[in-house]
Formats: sequence, structure tokens, C-alpha cells
Amino acid sequence: MFKIQLYQIIVVSVASVMLYQGAKEFFKREAGQTFLKFAVRLIVWGGMGTVAVYPNITEVVARVMGIEGNINAVIITGFLLVFLLIFKLLSAIEKIEQNISELTRREALSPLTEIEPKSRKGDE
Repeated sequence: MFKIQLYQIIVVSVASVMLYQGAKEFFKREAGQTFLKFAVRLIVWGGMGTVAVYPNITEVVARVMGIEGNINAVIITGFLLVFLLIFKLLSAIEKIEQNISELTRREALSPLTEIEPKSRKGDE
């Protein structure tokens, strides 16, 4: 009989939210969202959700790697935290890059906006 563990519910919930956000951002064509980022998100979070729902997959991987015992909860929790932090950091970096670009454009155009009113006053 299939017994649902708390970590499975948490992982599937977080993976679902992350997949939803990624799909929403990609299909709305928000800034910085590429197909590659969306595909990585699908693979990472889809894989996490799959492993949470079908934990026996990790036993096969563990046997191939030579690890004994079922350490699904520890592995999934570790991966979940690492990928969550990575996505949050990438999001923050993208926002900083956008702010820097906007500030650079504004500063580059500021001499033009200062010169333009002076030249108009002289023309009158």
C-alpha cells in the first residue's frame, strides 16, 4: 500500500508552485525568461516532484552509484533547498541587472535632457 509522507506533500507543493511561476513568467514573456530557463525549471522541479511521488526511482540511482539504504527524504530536502536558493538568487540577480540597465540608460540620456531645454531657450 502506498503511504504518503509529509516530505512528499511539501516537495510536490513547492515543485508545483515553482513550475506554475515558471510557466506563467515564460508564457507572459516576462523579461529575462528564455526557453532554456523554462526547460531547466521543468527538468529540475518536475524531477523533484517525480522523485517525491515515486521514491523508488532513487533506489535504482542509489544502487547504480553504490549507495546503500534509502535516503530519499534527506536527498530530496537537500536538493529542494539548494535549488530553491539558486532560483531565488538568480531572480535577485536578474532584478539587479535590470535596475542597473535602467539606471545606465537614464544616466546616459540625462545630458541630453539638460542640453535640450537650454537650446530651446536660446532659440526663442
